[in-house]
Amino acid sequence: MTLDLPRDLPAALTDRTAAWRLIADLAAFWNAPLQPGDGRTDAELDAAETRLGLRLPAALREAHLLIGNRPDLTSNHDTLLPPEELHVERDHLVYRVENQGCAYWGVPLAALDQDDPPTAVWPDAADPETTPWTARLSVELLAVVLTEPLLDQEAYTDAGEVDPADLTDWTALPQLYEPGVDTHLFARPDALLVVQGGSWTAMRAVSGEVLDELCEQLPVSWLNY
Repeated sequence: MTLDLPRDLPAALTDRTAAWRLIADLAAFWNAPLQPGDGRTDAELDAAETRLGLRLPAALREAHLLIGNRPDLTSNHDTLLPPEELHVERDHLVYRVENQGCAYWGVPLAALDQDDPPTAVWPDAADPETTPWTARLSVELLAVVLTEPLLDQEAYTDAGEVDPADLTDWTALPQLYEPGVDTHLFARPDALLVVQGGSWTAMRAVSGEVLDELCEQLPVSWLNY
């Protein structure tokens, strides 16, 4: 399957139906198309609402109904929490946790009346300050599916340090995150790459041959997953 992220991503940043469609396209691009049973059930999500005593945003429900049982798309490094583990912390509905519990992503409780509310992130600290993460929850959930598969050590992936100036054969994708979040995505027809913190990168290719070629082209000390 071909994937044209420079063409399709802009619409997905403003229309969550387009975001879910792009998530399905990404799964197929990695040769792991969505199947019946890949999502959680309405009953599980209803039970979470009853337990929490609050309404889940429509975007969160829709994403869990679509990919709630697909950790290969959502939870290779950090974890998209299942409905039974959603919880409230610091006036936010926590939906995602860093792999060592060092950071949390959540939706402000004051924004739960919105179908597609903004998101925030904060560190595991005694008195953390929350940082705006994405303007829309659907954008964050799409960002999860864009980045987490790049960390699947069973796939054609690698990681290392890169100078973004060396990514001359890659197309910079529109920014998904709020200002101040130093995470950027780059695409090719046969691969996807994320750069965080100015240099750390994770990359996934469609085949071992493509991965080897890209690793040889880029001046990076690859970790060789």
